[in-house]
Amino acid sequence: MRLATAPVSTAPAGHRQPRPAPASCATRHWAPSQRVRLTAQWRQQPRRGSGRVWAEADSGSPASSEAAAASPAPAAPQLSPAEAKQKLAELDKLLASDGPHVEAQAASLAATLHEQGALRAFGAANQVPKRAYTLQELRLNKIQPEQFLAPKDTTLSGVRNVVQGSYLAGLTAAYFGQLLDLSQIVQVVILTAFLLTVDQVANAGGFEALLVDTAGRVVSGTYGRRVALHEAGHFLIAYLLGLLPRGYTLSSLDLFIRKRQLNVQAGCQFCDSAFQAEVASGKLTSSSLDTYSCVALAGVATEWLRFGHAEGGLADVQQLDRLLQALRFTQAKADAQVRWSVLNVVTLLRRHEATHDALADAMSRGASVGECIAVIEQRLAGSSDI
Repeated sequence: MRLATAPVSTAPAGHRQPRPAPASCATRHWAPSQRVRLTAQWRQQPRRGSGRVWAEADSGSPASSEAAAASPAPAAPQLSPAEAKQKLAELDKLLASDGPHVEAQAASLAATLHEQGALRAFGAANQVPKRAYTLQELRLNKIQPEQFLAPKDTTLSGVRNVVQGSYLAGLTAAYFGQLLDLSQIVQVVILTAFLLTVDQVANAGGFEALLVDTAGRVVSGTYGRRVALHEAGHFLIAYLLGLLPRGYTLSSLDLFIRKRQLNVQAGCQFCDSAFQAEVASGKLTSSSLDTYSCVALAGVATEWLRFGHAEGGLADVQQLDRLLQALRFTQAKADAQVRWSVLNVVTLLRRHEATHDALADAMSRGASVGECIAVIEQRLAGSSDI
């Protein structure tokens, strides 16, 4: 998953940055005021939009900023535990519904619940200062970004080889066991090739992907856990940075059973309608870009931290690359954005390892988004360093 110049913080190490506003909440103010102006189109899978982009800075009015700072909004009334539980159930129900304005409504409700103390951790991450970091500084923090920015999927490649070998072994056993003669073997091979071709044309290889993904959970002892931790990393980082998750899936088979959809693998969906509106309007805030960069790298960072190398997440890295190229970032600016995002994400994942594990367990059980949020809030209740 790649930039234009974002404002750089000169705060000393350990300084807590202001919490960025939730990505879909139109009622909250974005800070800082510098914006990146996008013209033409930009493309990101599987969301809408495409294009060629260049950046231009737009300064806000210092007078209006001072006026806003001089008139703080009154504190929202705090909710009781019973009221908070009820509101979280409402949020969960809203996220599960369909409608043109569901994402904006859910993000607005989540922001309100944060102000009322019900979702204390939402968008409250204590992030590292935003500045240009060198590779040496990352290595001093025991981070080797080159090891997880180019993930290689060795597990599913091995599983695919096992499935193909099993298929050939089965045909061989059927022939020597005199269950099938040579002409029948040839017919089976031709039929199999035909069905795979139809699958590639009609479903973009969806049935094959479903078969391999399902087999991977049987053949590999770590594949299922790796996927759960990977998606939980996306979910947790997004939530802590103020981007509300809307749904997730951990397996192709699960989504096929629930929605009869093929060629859809594990992934998280987010309430990012405000981000899409920014792109469509030609203005992308630096805080939105920072959030997107961190969420995009959360999966590969998770795998690197837990397993020593990343296998999934290549599409995430490629999407970020395309975004930074569309913004016409120089290589130096793109490197600075990616390095800060890597350091920020790895720091948060290390800090909240126990919460991450609990969230992955909940997702593996098929918990709803609201239940997953409750797990995060329960684990971080009383924490002074989110």
